[in-house]
Amino acid sequence: MTPITWPEFWIVFGICAVTMLACRVLPLFVLKGRELPERVSEALGFIPSAAFAALVANDLLTPGMFDAGLWPAAAPLVAALVVVVVARLTKSLLWCAVAGVVAYALLMMI
Repeated sequence: MTPITWPEFWIVFGICAVTMLACRVLPLFVLKGRELPERVSEALGFIPSAAFAALVANDLLTPGMFDAGLWPAAAPLVAALVVVVVARLTKSLLWCAVAGVVAYALLMMI
């Protein structure tokens, strides 16, 4: 594998900078002062929850999760269920995190 040269580095760096500006800054200038339709605003509100759910599901559900047995695979799922219940009751990220850590720690002691 050959090392990257400075001209190649600057080309890649420039392309990354242009892409970041196009994806992050340009929409701000284009949409500045405009009101988005209510349905679009509502749909954009689901993005953080969907991204977080995808990250959590990726860690909870793995192809070989039952290889070590039923309990090591079920403990994180039970802790996640506790977090869902706490989230519905409190709607607090802090209490969800505390409940998840405590539930997982207690389940690992069993």
